[in-house]
Amino acid sequence: MPELAEVEFFRKRWDPGLKKKIDDVLLHPSAAVFRGCDIALLKRELIGATLLSSEAAAKQMLFRFSGEAWLGIHLGMTGELTLQSANYEPRKPDHLVLRQREHSLIFSDHRMFGRVQFSNGSDAPEWWTSIAPAILSDKFTVTAIAEFLRRRTRAPIKAVLLMQERFPGIGNWMADEILWRAAIHPKQLAGSLTPTQIKALHKECRWVCRQALKTIGETFAHPPKSWLFPHRWENGGRCPKTGAALIREEVGGRTTCWSPARQKLNS
Repeated sequence: MPELAEVEFFRKRWDPGLKKKIDDVLLHPSAAVFRGCDIALLKRELIGATLLSSEAAAKQMLFRFSGEAWLGIHLGMTGELTLQSANYEPRKPDHLVLRQREHSLIFSDHRMFGRVQFSNGSDAPEWWTSIAPAILSDKFTVTAIAEFLRRRTRAPIKAVLLMQERFPGIGNWMADEILWRAAIHPKQLAGSLTPTQIKALHKECRWVCRQALKTIGETFAHPPKSWLFPHRWENGGRCPKTGAALIREEVGGRTTCWSPARQKLNS
């Protein structure tokens, strides 16, 4: 599933369409990605509107149009945005096509776990403003993390890191990367983390997000070999810090990779 940095990369694919008018809107009205969306309103408001700006938060994107129109896109597991020619012929998984004079802005999703949302009004919609404070914001503090962990004392820390209400944009690989860098075992119960471990968790959350945005978020390039990322997918992968064999098991319902030589499970 696309995470914070992947979402930022896909968002920028529509940048060539900024400051340009939407001439037509093509969509699959019965597609699951439009659940809860007023597609008649979407088409009426977007045709003739100009794409003014876009931004990403957590695993979501917001596109602002003239006429106080707001389009939200969540990529789900298999969604992506692409830029195609103006005369592009949509394929079956191309559920939303915004035609411009020079381009077509496409949202595709083969498995339809993603979502399209639409609102109009002078202010950004509640489904956007209610997203948790970004990990790189001043509101993401050690104290905020500690309080969140205290309310989930019996949950493994890997599962807690995937909770978007405190760790927006963190997904499976980023959670593994953060825990590996902080030297915290993914099965460690959230309530058992020491103040030193919580500080390390805070530090590595911010570091991994910042660096992922500089690599994946800019060019979709894989992080360097010094990261866990390139090794976590391999059978027989080895820890780039210790050289020891990595382990892959399910933790909190998600496939998880860690280094037993580096990440010790505290009793």
